[in-house]
Amino acid sequence: MDSETMTIDQRIAAVRALPRYDMNALMEVMLLLRSEKGCPWDREQTHQSIRADFLEECYEAIEAIDCDDPAMLREELGDVLLQVVFHACIEQEQQRFTFEDICDELARKLIVRHPHVFGNVTVSDSGEVLKNWDAIKKETKSQKTYTDTLDGVCKALPALMYAQKLGKRASRAGMDWDSAEAAFACVRGEADELEAAMKSGNADEIEEELGDLLFSCVNTARHLGIDAENALRRAALKFKNRFAATEQLVLADGKQMPDLPLEVLDTYWAKAKSQAKH
Repeated sequence: MDSETMTIDQRIAAVRALPRYDMNALMEVMLLLRSEKGCPWDREQTHQSIRADFLEECYEAIEAIDCDDPAMLREELGDVLLQVVFHACIEQEQQRFTFEDICDELARKLIVRHPHVFGNVTVSDSGEVLKNWDAIKKETKSQKTYTDTLDGVCKALPALMYAQKLGKRASRAGMDWDSAEAAFACVRGEADELEAAMKSGNADEIEEELGDLLFSCVNTARHLGIDAENALRRAALKFKNRFAATEQLVLADGKQMPDLPLEVLDTYWAKAKSQAKH
């Protein structure tokens, strides 16, 4: 398809006639949607206006993975790919870079960071692979100090994930606890400091100490080999399911949750918790 010599109407007709769509065809569809004969909504979008959509689609793809649903995953990966193509199309219109540039840069990065496949480096296990990856990444990104590696952690990550990555990178410089027990001792200390801040009534101090407590919990999780983000999500889902079970017990007795004192709700909660264990 030589789109440079075709009118937009011809390009639209050519796309519709394709029996199957590859990456080039997908990019052409996006370019046509952004053309003067395309979709008004698509033409209006900017990097900023669809930023949240990118994040949402990634989370939906993760949900599909968690559900182990191949059909759902195929669709959600397509939605993630749409976001990549959408942003690439915006940049191509500004003549700053193309989708092909993205693919080229990614492929070159993968080749450089896998010298045990594309070079003469020998590795014995995945641990060595990751060690080499980090060293190469540090070199290619001109990270000369350990602080540079911390600055390289994406600040847009969810807070728990961001904190865990910071702790992991700081540990490479020796700035870390020796064990999970030592990290947990810090949790106890931070809890005491939060309690003292709560008694003072200083809102800024309370927020700071709560943050320190959460950060200590994240580092304890790291030492235990637990992903803090997953652990909190699992706890939140457990709460949601137990809340639903509690409400069902209350409704079965012909009552409404807001009408009951907390002591009575706690009794129903304990019953729901007991049933969940059997």
